[in-house]
Formats: sequence, structure tokens, C-alpha cells
Amino acid sequence: MAQILVGTVAPLNQLLAAFRSGDGVPYADYGRDMHEGQARVNRPALTQLLAQDWIAAMPDVDARLRAEPPARIADIGMGQGWSSIALARAYPKARIDGFDLDEASVTAARENVRESGVEDRVTMDARDAGDPDLAGQYDFALAVECVHDMADPVAVLSAMRRLVGPGGTVLIVDERVPDTFAPNGDDVERMMYGFSVLHCLPVGMVDKPSVETGTIMRRATFRRYAEQAGFSRVDELPVEHDTFRFYRLRG
Repeated sequence: MAQILVGTVAPLNQLLAAFRSGDGVPYADYGRDMHEGQARVNRPALTQLLAQDWIAAMPDVDARLRAEPPARIADIGMGQGWSSIALARAYPKARIDGFDLDEASVTAARENVRESGVEDRVTMDARDAGDPDLAGQYDFALAVECVHDMADPVAVLSAMRRLVGPGGTVLIVDERVPDTFAPNGDDVERMMYGFSVLHCLPVGMVDKPSVETGTIMRRATFRRYAEQAGFSRVDELPVEHDTFRFYRLRG
């Protein structure tokens, strides 16, 4: 957490300029401490909970990922790859493709995959998941704590719906924030607003036009994005977690 905090304030002069101009601050400009700190903060949960608790709350998905023929998983915005590595270890038959547009993250993810010994079933690519050639190729797609950072989340969710096709499932893991604003919000909301002002909102404002979501993506906002992306069903998984909420989407 100390490392991610240092990284969050690294481009302080750019942040000040961005708030004056309305421009954003590119993710790459936050540097290694931000990218690595974010990965290290989430790694324990991804390693210990992603398959064991979160996907296990969807028994049909869990069963498909264990079955033959080998399932294919798309991990969107995988960062340094710990989610993909956890999936490969939990589901020895599955093949996982991670997609992220940040070159530094992809480079780090490839090294982590190699050192973890799962490179025979996991690939990390700096590739747009909206590529039409990928449509219908996957049984399951997920995005962990990144949809709120995106300038056009509806386009990304639409791409994920196409990745899995009519019978597939999409899992979105994002922040557990209250449904309405309160000036004396709880500790989680206060922390999330801090990250939003300093990182997530500026990053999400680089590409234009932007919906400018920021870290505080409340239930109603996310459900609106999912419906606009063409999903007919949005279910919240019955998983308890201090900072995350879990949405299962079906076309």
C-alpha cells in the first residue's frame, strides 16, 4: 500500500495541470511504483480468492473451466498478470489470454507468467480485446478493478460480451462503494475518492470523449453501462469482500 501511494502522487505536476485544463494523465506516466504497487495490493486476493471464492460462487462456470474440451478465458486489463496466473493454477485444463494496452504491464506480466511456470497455457498481449477476430472465442471473460478507469466502459463491456458469445459469462470485479453519496462517507468511500482524484479519474480522461467515471462506480452506474453494452442480465454474486463487488453478466 505504501508503494501504490507513492506511485499515485508521482505525476503531481501533471495532475495539477490536468485539473486546470480538463485533460487526463496517462497511466504510463504514473511509473513503476503505481503499476507494481497496484499488482502487489491485489495479488493476495487474486491468488487466494479469485477461483476459490469468486468463481466458485458461479458453480456452472467453475465446472466448465475444469471440463473438457479445455475452456478459454479472456482476462481484460490483467496488469502484471497475477489474475491470469491464478486462473491457470486453479484450472489446469484452461487456456488464458490476458489483454492490456499498457506495454510496461504486459512486459512485467510475461515475466511473471514465465517465472510461475504456466507459460504453456497463458499468453499476455498488448492487444485491444475489441478485435473482431477474437469474437466468440472464449467461454469466460473477466475484468478485475479496471472498468471504472476506462474512458468508454460501454465499448469495453460490449467487446467482452462478443468475446464470450451468447452462452458465455462475463465477471466484473469492481469497487464496493455505497449506492449514494454522503458527505461523511465510510472509510472505503473516502479511500476510493482519494484514489479517484489522484489516479483513476485522470487516467480515464486521457482518451476523449470520456464518461469520466472515476473510482466511485456505484451499482446504478455500472448497471446502466452493462445494459447499454447489450447484457440482458446482471447478477451480483453473494460474495463478501471489504472493497470489491462482483457482477455476473450474461448476454
